[in-house]
Amino acid sequence: MKLNNTITLALTLITSAIPWCVAQAEIEKKAFAGIRFVRIEAGCFMMGKDTELKESSEVELPQHRVCIEKPFYLGETEVTQKQWEAVMGSNPSKYKGDYKPVEKVNWDDAQEFIKRLNAQEGGKAFRLPTEAEWEYAARAGSTTLYSYGDDPKKLADYAWFGNEGYHGTSKEVGTKKPNEWGLHDMHGNVWEWVQDWYDPNYYHNSPEKDPKGPESGQYRVYRGGSWVGKAVNLRSSLRYSGLPVSRTSDIGFRLLREIE
Repeated sequence: MKLNNTITLALTLITSAIPWCVAQAEIEKKAFAGIRFVRIEAGCFMMGKDTELKESSEVELPQHRVCIEKPFYLGETEVTQKQWEAVMGSNPSKYKGDYKPVEKVNWDDAQEFIKRLNAQEGGKAFRLPTEAEWEYAARAGSTTLYSYGDDPKKLADYAWFGNEGYHGTSKEVGTKKPNEWGLHDMHGNVWEWVQDWYDPNYYHNSPEKDPKGPESGQYRVYRGGSWVGKAVNLRSSLRYSGLPVSRTSDIGFRLLREIE
């Protein structure tokens, strides 16, 4: 009996040392239209940043509770140039490479890609994530500046960002560590267009459940920072915006696929 109790205790200690994501459920990844997606479960989080953090800007305030009520699939990486060309037949990117993220695409270009991909797949499942869905997935359960913690010295393990300044380029996707939910390049490489119109005061009136942003506006939101940006501009909560017609060499996008 004593031996059995010892074995049971040892097994308990071993099991408790295994991370939750391994012990309870593997990260689910599936491919749709040649693009790999990670399943993101429904849940609630605190969106935006606390006023005590000097890195915060007014557009990130107030910090507020948001609940994503339905699970969804999100692209494991940003859409690549190869994936773009397979649908659109051309490649607008400045820094060419099959497995680099597509860039020099504006918000409307991303919508055209999605329209064609949905037609090709026979449905309406693909779209851009909302700003709330994007931040929820980027945080991956964290409450820190970055998905892995607060230390910018560790950011290079997870992101391509402004160490090379304007002399650098975008990089192949998926070559840095993923966040805890299996998503690569949520910090850095290229900014990512999201679905929402931009309003700097939207957080003051945002609904708790599945916020979708303002009904109209002049600018669209993009998130995540880029290969040009400084570490402070790659924080999970940082909000940027641009005209929907803007095309630059450091803005691309990531797809969401709804679960039907």
